[in-house]
Amino acid sequence: MILIQNGRVKTMAGPDLENGQVLVDGGKILAVGQAVDAPAGARVIDAAGCLVAPGFVEGHCHIGLDEEAIGFEGADYNESTDPVTPHMRGIDGLNPMDEAFFNAYSHGVTTAVTGPGSANVVGGTFLAVKLKGRRVDDMVVKDPVAMKIAFGENPKRCYGGSSQKKAPITRMGTAALLREVLAKAQRYAEALADWERNPSLCKRPEFDAKLEAMLPVMRGEIPLKSHAHRADDIFTSLRIAKEFGVGITLDHCTDGHLIAQDLAKEGRPCLVGPTFGSKSKFELKNKAWDTPRVLAENGLKVAIITDAPVIPLQYLPLCAGLAMQAGLPEEEAWKAVTINPAEIVGIADRVGSLEPGKDADIAIYQGDPLRDLQCQTLYTLINGEIVYSRAT
Repeated sequence: MILIQNGRVKTMAGPDLENGQVLVDGGKILAVGQAVDAPAGARVIDAAGCLVAPGFVEGHCHIGLDEEAIGFEGADYNESTDPVTPHMRGIDGLNPMDEAFFNAYSHGVTTAVTGPGSANVVGGTFLAVKLKGRRVDDMVVKDPVAMKIAFGENPKRCYGGSSQKKAPITRMGTAALLREVLAKAQRYAEALADWERNPSLCKRPEFDAKLEAMLPVMRGEIPLKSHAHRADDIFTSLRIAKEFGVGITLDHCTDGHLIAQDLAKEGRPCLVGPTFGSKSKFELKNKAWDTPRVLAENGLKVAIITDAPVIPLQYLPLCAGLAMQAGLPEEEAWKAVTINPAEIVGIADRVGSLEPGKDADIAIYQGDPLRDLQCQTLYTLINGEIVYSRAT
């Protein structure tokens, strides 16, 4: 049992608590308040003068699939042999011993949503994992959380612009391939439902690994996770999702500030980034730190993402701070890297805030990680275990 006391506790479930306390046991938060009832034998961490916060949550990255300091040997995030690969599972390409995991949790990032890249029109499933462990099966918070799809330049470059010279060569081709697999999955789901209702009258459809993987999308259990930077690509992704009645999140959403009023009518969550760095391709020409602020001002739920390793995952709080400098209110900036991504991917019952019953994923800072470049992470806890201590 661990008692954290005397710090400023940022619960993300209410006002900050000055000189607050957090009691942890069995991997869970038992109590949060100005004073909690802790047994005499509890280990005490004195957080006087420090900030106690929920572990940061990354809503979209490729950590563990696109490994640090390695080439093709660790490039396991794009199965770029077929533009439609919904049966790829992020969990099968993830290496939790990648050094990026330590770099992240030693800076207070404790949960990441990670999965396939954007080479393919349909890339496969993302999952949410804790960032400390040896075996990914033991680190899973939720799997799957979404089905990756991609629009714009990436699928065109990887297929039409490569030696393969096959679809998609155009944005029309990308949309057509997505519609094709969704239509097939829709028919597959209907045939499967008919068979389940009347097994004596209907024949079970022949097993198809790709279409089986699409069933959670068609049943509304997980959304499409749409890689779309440019406004027209964002609108195409929304158009297709509405055609098939499936859920969708808008990931990257680089032009989001230009079309915020239109997006507000759609009400879909927006995961914005990676904003730090160069405009490395044409569809990033409108990239700006204003985007999270404008989207939030229009009532949209916003998460800020690194797309790690594009931006190393430990710099997630820096990205939130830069958005704050561009006018995003401080509390909204904190939400964008804690409770908002947790809610968007359906894991807010476990992470994203400091509340009794939730996982004890906690970071203790000397300084403010969104405001202070000299901020030091003193402790990180994941599932109630101290996984990082600056003192050791």
